[in-house]
Amino acid sequence: MRFPTYDEAEALKRAWTDKFVRVKPGHAEYERFANKVGRVVTVNYGGRAIVDFADGAWYDVPATDAYLEVVPDADAKDKFDVTANSAQKLPGRQG
Repeated sequence: MRFPTYDEAEALKRAWTDKFVRVKPGHAEYERFANKVGRVVTVNYGGRAIVDFADGAWYDVPATDAYLEVVPDADAKDKFDVTANSAQKLPGRQG
């Protein structure tokens, strides 16, 4: 994957940010995310989506249709726990 220009990175950011996604099968390096739904926090200027799979960490995955598929919000509600992630506008108290 080539490094995107500033305008291309901004377009990727608008297209993918705050979408629920699933990693497509066939990519051995991302097999650990099989059947998991995540939320794209943002897209960096390297063209990689920063995805939160509600496990306490964020992962960078190429922001392309070859790697990611959008999951409809209705389907994602049962598979993504918004309270379990670290990317909350107002996180609950810890302790």
